[in-house]
Amino acid sequence: MRLYRIIAALLLPAAIAFPAFAAVPPLSIYGELPSFEMAALSPSGERIAFVADIGGARRLLVLEGTSKPLQSIVLGDIKVRGIYWAGEKTVLVQRSDTQRISLLEFSADRIELFSMLVLPLDGKEPWAIFADSKTVTGGVRGFYGVRQKGDRYFGYFGGITLERSSIDRSSPTGLYLSSMLPDLYEVDLASRKTRLIAPRIRSDGYRRWIVGPDGAVSATLDFFSRDGQWVIRNRDGQRIVGGTHPTGGVSLMGLGAAPDTLIYGTEDDEGSFRWMEVPVAGGEGKEVRDDIGIRANLFDEYSRRLMGYMLQGDYPTYHFLDPKHQAAVDAALKAFPGKSAYVRDWNRSVDKLIVETSGAGDPGTWWLVDTTSSKVTTLGMSYTLQSQDVGPTRMVHYKATDGLDISAVLTLPPGAPEKNLPVVVMPHGGPAARDYPEFDWWAQAFASRGYAVLQPNFRGSTGYGSAFRNAGDGEWGRAMQSDISDGLMSLAQAGTVDPHRACIVGASYGGYAALAGVTLQTGLYRCAAAVAGVSDPAKMIESDIIRSGADRTLIRALKQQVGTQRDLREVSPVRFAAKADAPILLIHGKDDTVVEYEQSVAMAKALKDAGKAVEFVTLDGEDHWLSRGETRLAMLNAIVAFVEKHNPAQPR
Repeated sequence: MRLYRIIAALLLPAAIAFPAFAAVPPLSIYGELPSFEMAALSPSGERIAFVADIGGARRLLVLEGTSKPLQSIVLGDIKVRGIYWAGEKTVLVQRSDTQRISLLEFSADRIELFSMLVLPLDGKEPWAIFADSKTVTGGVRGFYGVRQKGDRYFGYFGGITLERSSIDRSSPTGLYLSSMLPDLYEVDLASRKTRLIAPRIRSDGYRRWIVGPDGAVSATLDFFSRDGQWVIRNRDGQRIVGGTHPTGGVSLMGLGAAPDTLIYGTEDDEGSFRWMEVPVAGGEGKEVRDDIGIRANLFDEYSRRLMGYMLQGDYPTYHFLDPKHQAAVDAALKAFPGKSAYVRDWNRSVDKLIVETSGAGDPGTWWLVDTTSSKVTTLGMSYTLQSQDVGPTRMVHYKATDGLDISAVLTLPPGAPEKNLPVVVMPHGGPAARDYPEFDWWAQAFASRGYAVLQPNFRGSTGYGSAFRNAGDGEWGRAMQSDISDGLMSLAQAGTVDPHRACIVGASYGGYAALAGVTLQTGLYRCAAAVAGVSDPAKMIESDIIRSGADRTLIRALKQQVGTQRDLREVSPVRFAAKADAPILLIHGKDDTVVEYEQSVAMAKALKDAGKAVEFVTLDGEDHWLSRGETRLAMLNAIVAFVEKHNPAQPR
């Protein structure tokens, strides 16, 4: 038996003895970290690295072909953020850790620091980028890819440089921290030698780079926070293009498909984000695919040249510029009709691909597709569920109060009649994000307990054009909030859900919406649960500005997108705690670096002072993204028990 088959047997539901009757799966299946999380192919496609639960332990596993294990490392709760290959003999593993920091140097007491582990496959010891450096601190501040020079591979990373002082000799090393902005370094991934190749910006703002196929900087973007001016220069320092954008809506993306061009993105006066291709020598640029909505650009990892696009839509669709690549992707995706299928990685020749599918009884399955042999191999499943335990998911549409068309994801209980169901309304975070009709572990957990789950893509969400996104500006607690409750009313009018058996839950901005749903709004929900929720957006803005060092671009962006502090006091749930008309559950990670833990502390106090029903669960050691299995499951257990207590579902 081939090793892929052995691994699949460990990961797939066939290895779990589910009873024949319709037993409800335990919440641990949904709440623990996925059994299969991520995967990456080597350039040849002959080797694969992935993170999965193998034999009850979360591991990084590296295989050659379909039979030979090259490396296996127990990860535990390490927060892996990405896996990359440097040739065929080295794997890079990106991770992050929440670190406490000195308030003398930083404006916050916690920060999420990133690092990069280098894992040689020739028996040498693993090591971390900058770990041995005496002059680079703060972990890895940006990863700019891997390039090959001859038979050697080099990685490109942002790093904060400590400088020498001829005046202040208080430091025992003679080094001091003069700036939190990163320089660009080249690191030889064999010898570990580090070389500074491009300096940081010497002003308020930031600098970004494109590293070309030869390992040299092909282009540099400088953005100046003071007045919003920006400029892109080529490797000779010549200005290519520039402009002004007060809220920072500009990005340097990569090299173009055409020779000697690059691609940058900028937001125009109407708020539309445009992809522009311009010659690196300067000259007239042109818009890239202005006739379609682009969800993401796809670049070659080694050359940083544009390969194609992932298009906007409810289901993933791909357009590759090379007809051979497009044919290979089309052939691979034909193997998964009716599924939401994402191409997660490919080899350099794009004839072997890793595909993740979900939907239609699929709880998230990972596949290796070889288009030359037409072979499709199962790598593993994200959640070990039987197909009949996956609730059906589809898109629904309804009109907001002002007539705006709103789409939402509706997940139904497996096997239940679509009539008069109890419902959990679950707005997404961001708010500049959106939900898709695919397997969602949180929604599916509620569906398994008999609830319909509505995930509205309210105004301000991405994926529906700039006008729709910008319609959310200044609408926290206002039109964005009524968009959510309008969805509940639409399902009730259709007879799908019982509006008298509804709760609202969410995380981050979704947590804000949950709190607003029972304070700014009333008479709609039987309970509300907020995970890492914002209770005081005015205080959030104040904290964000302090942590940024009063960055002017951030101030302008927050004022435009969220509102002024005076406006936000009118839509802050913490100020309206006395109006809460339903029990509230607050859950917050103590190591949250995005929404401060104190947001939930303040809301809990306000509710208790007002004599309102409130429960508060602290997740020690957890961040904003619920990255650890134990605390993620603790959150899910608490929130499902809370909803079942205050809004019990009828038995399936």
